[in-house]
Amino acid sequence: MIHLQTFGELRLTDGLGAPIRYPVKALVMIAYLYSSPDQQRSRQELARFLWNETGDHLADLNLRKLISRIRDTTTTSDEQILNFGPPFISLNKNVLSVDLDILRKEEQPVAQLAAVSDLVQRGFVAGLSASTKAIDAWIERERQLHLLTLRDIFVRAADHIRDDEERRLLRRSGLQLLEVFPGDEQIRSILRGTAEDHSQRRPQAARAVAMARSLIAEQQDAGMPQIITPTSAPRLVLLPPGAAALTREAAIADALIEDVTIELCALRNISVVAPHTAEQIRRDSDKATIVQRHSISYLLDTRLSGEGLYAQLIYFPTDEILWAARFDMAVETLPTQRRLIAQKLADAVSGQLKRNESIRLRNEADPQAYHSYLLGAGLLTKLSLPDIRRARKSFKRALHFSPDYAPAFTGLSRTFTSEWLLTTQGDPALLQLAEDQALRAIERDSESAAGHRELGVTKLYQGAVDDSVAALDLAESLSPHYADVIYSHADTLVHASRPQDALEKIKKAISLNPIAPDAYLWCAAGASYFLEQYEEALAYVDRMKDKAPAYRIAAASCAMIGDRKRAQFYRQRAELLNPAFEVEKWLALVPFKEQWQKELYRDGLFKAGFSKT
Repeated sequence: MIHLQTFGELRLTDGLGAPIRYPVKALVMIAYLYSSPDQQRSRQELARFLWNETGDHLADLNLRKLISRIRDTTTTSDEQILNFGPPFISLNKNVLSVDLDILRKEEQPVAQLAAVSDLVQRGFVAGLSASTKAIDAWIERERQLHLLTLRDIFVRAADHIRDDEERRLLRRSGLQLLEVFPGDEQIRSILRGTAEDHSQRRPQAARAVAMARSLIAEQQDAGMPQIITPTSAPRLVLLPPGAAALTREAAIADALIEDVTIELCALRNISVVAPHTAEQIRRDSDKATIVQRHSISYLLDTRLSGEGLYAQLIYFPTDEILWAARFDMAVETLPTQRRLIAQKLADAVSGQLKRNESIRLRNEADPQAYHSYLLGAGLLTKLSLPDIRRARKSFKRALHFSPDYAPAFTGLSRTFTSEWLLTTQGDPALLQLAEDQALRAIERDSESAAGHRELGVTKLYQGAVDDSVAALDLAESLSPHYADVIYSHADTLVHASRPQDALEKIKKAISLNPIAPDAYLWCAAGASYFLEQYEEALAYVDRMKDKAPAYRIAAASCAMIGDRKRAQFYRQRAELLNPAFEVEKWLALVPFKEQWQKELYRDGLFKAGFSKT
């Protein structure tokens, strides 16, 4: 028997599974006829369906050509799939099977749930290119009907679950449905195990599905818009650890993430991505692209190590870490704590989402401003003067689209402090501009850590160390897991003559951002130096990809431990980058709060052989 596959790739195969070469429009026509109640349509109706944007005459001509191609490219037995008798074109149901049949069969509910869930996940007629508005509308209506059918099967299957594997299937299917029906209380109730009697609710579910099917059929005839619309709630994906080893700890960690996913289904302001998609994202080498493709705003990323399960909530558009924690995964204690940990994770995630939603809604309200802001933020990572000035133009463009867009003011502030650093710290007017922009950002969004961070950085360069510490302390209290804010706070604490506090802060920032930027490691090296932990300072420098900014601190550290050869090596590298460097002139510009720091740094630099004048 010939088989038509409509889920995933649309294709036709013979009884041995070999592909039958059919024009794409012909395959669409077969699928469309199969979905019709009597499995036949007039030639005129099919022509309008397949080519509704070309005009009646061309549509009729195209249909005649398609019929001719079908007859020319198939065998005699294959031609029996379609009957081309006027005035109707119809299917020969006796020679054709279709994967859609599984939706119509009355089988054991759990087995049917597994099959239908898999089909719906693959997508009905996915990736079709030869399309028209009429074809697109038909595909969307069919997908809606398939989802309603899956929901009906899900409710029936809930009364027939016998073991953990089937329970896992029920959960995955329920999460798949909640992506489309986020307000469906019965699905949530079944997932959370609180539905008292599913059998009593089954007739209600069946009536709801029947009513929805009737509405969709009416809309198909009237050409009305679809009744199922995507949720506007932010999308969250929970990425499982993906541990390679099939250990008990790995199994428990996966179960933990599943529990968290179920807990989050109780929330009304979040759309949770189904585990099937989450697994695909975890395996994909280009996670950023696939996350963007699925319009995902938040990721809960998890990793399993010897120290336990590490979880961090990331706001994808800005790559900001909103929350992070580590959990003990001891085999002897975790099984009894699993539900408690899941609840803690769910509470923390939901709380952070609620606090961060104003940012998401603001970005959606000003998409052009947000786009310009992202362009500028990308340019700022390159730290060259031309890129910084191009970034400034992007931020100004964002303010053209939205004059009160706070992130653009924080970006502008950063461009002025960056330019001040790159132009040998000579123009105080740049720092005044940076302060003005940071204050404007704070005026427009006082709850955002970003504006307070930029103000703190600017105050440090202006020499107002105490003001810098205060601003960054406030920034960190507003966003306690924002690694970049914690780094800036640590950097200021170094200059505030509090190197021990600085080292603790920067270690926290590195734990939140394990593939740490060089700036984090440079800061850690500086804090270690002022704690007279010179070997530790050199270890941080060794981890930097670009060690050039840290040549002076490395030379001073080597000199302080008596390693003159390495000290000379780093000093020569630093002098190649800046031949005019003078210790006293430079130390006069560095805003250290207490004199002992300048003395300690001066001692190391002189011992390394830097010029005193």
